[in-house]
Amino acid sequence: MSFILKDLPYAYDALEPVIDKETMYFHHDKHHNAYITNLNNLLEGTGFENATIEEVLTSLDKMPEAKRNGIRNNAGGTYNHDLFWESMIPGGSKEPVGKLKEAIESTFGSFEEFKNVFNAKGLSQFGSGWVWLVSDAEGKLEVVSTANQDSPLSNGKKVILGNDVWEHAYYLNYQNRRGDYLKEWFNVVNWDVVSARY
Repeated sequence: MSFILKDLPYAYDALEPVIDKETMYFHHDKHHNAYITNLNNLLEGTGFENATIEEVLTSLDKMPEAKRNGIRNNAGGTYNHDLFWESMIPGGSKEPVGKLKEAIESTFGSFEEFKNVFNAKGLSQFGSGWVWLVSDAEGKLEVVSTANQDSPLSNGKKVILGNDVWEHAYYLNYQNRRGDYLKEWFNVVNWDVVSARY
């Protein structure tokens, strides 16, 4: 079973003005598609050709050493972007609900303070990477960042929400203003999907 590029769950221009149509096209059709193509090629002959993306990311130590780094990068790029697209919706859904809302308020004090922590972590990620809301096996929340396309799944964390802070995710609209992108991005987060993921 080869991994495939899923269609976006909305039109390329649906997240404007937060994310512009041209960025969405290049980010999804070019960058994300390249990770999937590379991953399918790298998995040939590993015994993981029919594994799920989660199985691949949690079994990196079982991959052939010569392919391990490439598989980590491209499996992460595949998983991270699938989750990223699913975590957004035109107009956003404003704030978390249910158990996730309670957990965020308990951990961070308030939803606004969570956003401050999340954005600060994303802003401080040096170079390319991601900022994440994750939980451990007991459901305890934490904000972390990872370099490149590394996924918290590989470290035993459950991924709740992730924002891409690679420059290609925002540069056409925001240039070097990553902080502005991070703040605006919360206007398109699909908290219904994110809360259900928790």
